[in-house]
Amino acid sequence: MRTSFKRWENILLALVLGLASCSSPEQKTNTPTQDPETGEVYTRRRVVISDSLIRGRVLDRNDSVLVDTRLQYLLKLPRRPPLDTLALGLLLGWDSVTVRRRIADALPYEGMPAGYPVQLRITAAQAKRVRRDSANWPNLLLTERRQRVYTTSAGAPVLGYLGAEAQAFYRQAKRYRRGRFYRLRSGGVETYYNGLLNGRHGYLHPLVDAKGQQHGTWAKDTTFQQGQDLHLTIDVKLQAYAEKLLGGRRGYLVALDPLTGEILAYVSAPVYDPATITAPDQAGVRATLLGHEDMPLLNRPAMLANPPGSVFKLVNAAVALQLGAITPATAFRCDQSLVSCVHRHPQANNLTLGLKYSCNPYFYQTMQSLINRMPDSLAVDTVATRHANLELWRRYVRSFGLDSVLGVDVPREAPGFLPTAAYYDKARRTTRWTYRSIYSLSIGQGEINLTGLQMANMAAIIANRGWYYTPHLVRQVGTGGPLPRFTEKHRTLIDSAHFAALVPGMVAVMQRGGTADASSLADVGITVAGKTGTVQNDEGDDHAAFVGFAPANNPKIAVAVYLENAGFGATAAAPCAVLVMEKYLRGSIAPKRKRWEARIQRRARNGY
Repeated sequence: MRTSFKRWENILLALVLGLASCSSPEQKTNTPTQDPETGEVYTRRRVVISDSLIRGRVLDRNDSVLVDTRLQYLLKLPRRPPLDTLALGLLLGWDSVTVRRRIADALPYEGMPAGYPVQLRITAAQAKRVRRDSANWPNLLLTERRQRVYTTSAGAPVLGYLGAEAQAFYRQAKRYRRGRFYRLRSGGVETYYNGLLNGRHGYLHPLVDAKGQQHGTWAKDTTFQQGQDLHLTIDVKLQAYAEKLLGGRRGYLVALDPLTGEILAYVSAPVYDPATITAPDQAGVRATLLGHEDMPLLNRPAMLANPPGSVFKLVNAAVALQLGAITPATAFRCDQSLVSCVHRHPQANNLTLGLKYSCNPYFYQTMQSLINRMPDSLAVDTVATRHANLELWRRYVRSFGLDSVLGVDVPREAPGFLPTAAYYDKARRTTRWTYRSIYSLSIGQGEINLTGLQMANMAAIIANRGWYYTPHLVRQVGTGGPLPRFTEKHRTLIDSAHFAALVPGMVAVMQRGGTADASSLADVGITVAGKTGTVQNDEGDDHAAFVGFAPANNPKIAVAVYLENAGFGATAAAPCAVLVMEKYLRGSIAPKRKRWEARIQRRARNGY
């Protein structure tokens, strides 16, 4: 009985070894080993148990597969002309214009001399036609390989790419001034979660005699582990819609679920197809992206920190309320001698009206009350007081997750910047600087820089009345949840009552007479709380900014939009934000805004 069992065990092992050999050719034979008891000589073997689908998939929040490892068909064209593009088009079901365009996209640069090897991606149906007609096309070479395949044209900076498949892109990038910059910053979740997506090989370590029969093992076997799927927080339909609104313009849009920190849409514009980086027939498109003056490969929401403009008045107001520099009933005169106000408006007799009209002098005086604030009535405005109050202001502002890396699951996130007293000592070359020399902080200009992720998180904090979960792109790894740090609640140093005091002003911004009243969604029963920003730009047209959330009293989505050189936040950024809110909350856009939507998408396609 024991002999029979041993025979079946050897047969089973031989079968496993055979299958392993078929699935992976990687077998390593070591120096023969002699059994000290029997004197038999055995061979140490290390057999890889692999699987072609070892890397996990990437899915959106609704379980639509966005990235998978699939069979890809490549058609290699003859190196020597002439090539009958009309006949090739008939074979593949393309017109001659499409054939020429696809070939041009595959060439590393325009005007490439004839004879450069070109491979075109084709479908399984087209591959079947090529095989069937191979006798008439002896110079065409059809090959197959398993590769990461993108099922969507949206979400390039989110999805990223597998480094092993991006070698052609890396070689191209080295020839460009910004090559290393892009290589470090465009990997998306494919790079950030590479170890979890990859899984691991399994290994058998049998001792085998000359007949191929096993006699124990020489090391502990390890099991094969399939790569884990990533379930993103992204809604791919909302992502695609948001990309249509930004298109070829420079800027970003980040939408969050404020209650969870899950990123619903993440747009870095100009947008591009995620398959471009690794596709074998997109060398020409990659060259255009690398050399483009608008830098489309820059992951703007994570890596580009800009002055936030007037949206930062929300933060300054919250800190001023917390430290007692103002109350919700505080009134300030719109004194144009202090700082100019962009538009005429009624007197801001309280904080709500100050936000509604985005009155620059109101927030100039709010910040002045903070920096020149005295501990008691007998104190005077001194160098030490200004330094101490600026550092106190900075401490409260940093509790919003600013001036530091939030810890979002994207590679190379930037920290942004908040100036310190020491920074101004050095920049002004004196410790005796006054509030007048730093007042730009009051309107979100000057030395303050925030990333798009920080801007969106700022809106989520106000929506939650003072707390947040770190924004993240992956809600589920395998069958588990997100990474543990994304379930930790963070609280600011501001009391919830002071955040609540901001909301009436943000709602008023979207109502008649407010800076963004044209972007109201009241007609569909949605109350939006928002704040516009127009960021002064000495090198060209101003930048447009907007942050907000909806519904105002039960927030389900928070959005930040930043459009470079687009002008007013009210006319450029706010419309994009509220369309994304409406699309997410209702699933469609009301007829009233269809013409508005079409105009924005048309401008996005034209890149202005």
